[in-house]
Amino acid sequence: MKIIDCRTMSCPAPVIATKRALEEAGGETVQILVDSGAPRENVTRFAKGRGYEVQESPFEEGFALTIGGDMLASAGLPTGTAPARKTAMLITSDRLGDGGDELGRVLMKNFIITLLDLDRLPERMLFLNSGVLLTTEGSEVLEALHSLADRGVEILSCGICLDFFHRKDKLKVGSVTNMLTTAESLMDAGSVIRL
Repeated sequence: MKIIDCRTMSCPAPVIATKRALEEAGGETVQILVDSGAPRENVTRFAKGRGYEVQESPFEEGFALTIGGDMLASAGLPTGTAPARKTAMLITSDRLGDGGDELGRVLMKNFIITLLDLDRLPERMLFLNSGVLLTTEGSEVLEALHSLADRGVEILSCGICLDFFHRKDKLKVGSVTNMLTTAESLMDAGSVIRL
C-alpha cells in the first residue's frame, strides 16, 4: 500500500496529491496522511465524491485516510470519476453588479432568496473571494442558503478565502472546499453561472 504524507501541506496540495496517488495506484489502496480540519475534510470529500471508500484513523497529530474500494468501477463507471453535474453557480462577491455597495448587497440577497421560488436549482453553489461572507455568521442569506441546501444544493466555500477574511470558524452553512474541487466542479458542469 502506497503512503503519501500530506501533513503541513496547504490547500489544495493534499487533494491534488491524493488525486495523483489514486490515479497511479491503478485500483490499489492508498493511505494519505493529513492534518485535521480542512485537509482531512477535503481529501475525504474528494475521495468519496469519486466513489472510493475512506477509512479514518488517528495518526500522530493528524489522520491516516485509507482510500480504496472504488465503488464506481464496480458499478461500471470509469475508475476515479464522478458523474458530471448539470449546473454550478460561482459566487465571487457578497454583492451583485458593479454599482454601489449597498445596492449590490440588496441585489445579491434578493437573488439568493428568489432562487427558493425556482423549480430548477444548481447542483452546486461555490463561494469564493468575498462571496464567502454570504455563508458565514452575520450573513442575511443564511436561512435561504440552508433552505437551498435542504433542497439538495451543495454549498461550498473556499477555505483560503475563509482564512483570508478570518471567517473559517464562523462558517454557518455548507462546507469548506479547495481550489481543485472548485476547478473540477466548473469543468464538469454542463453550465456555469457566475455572479
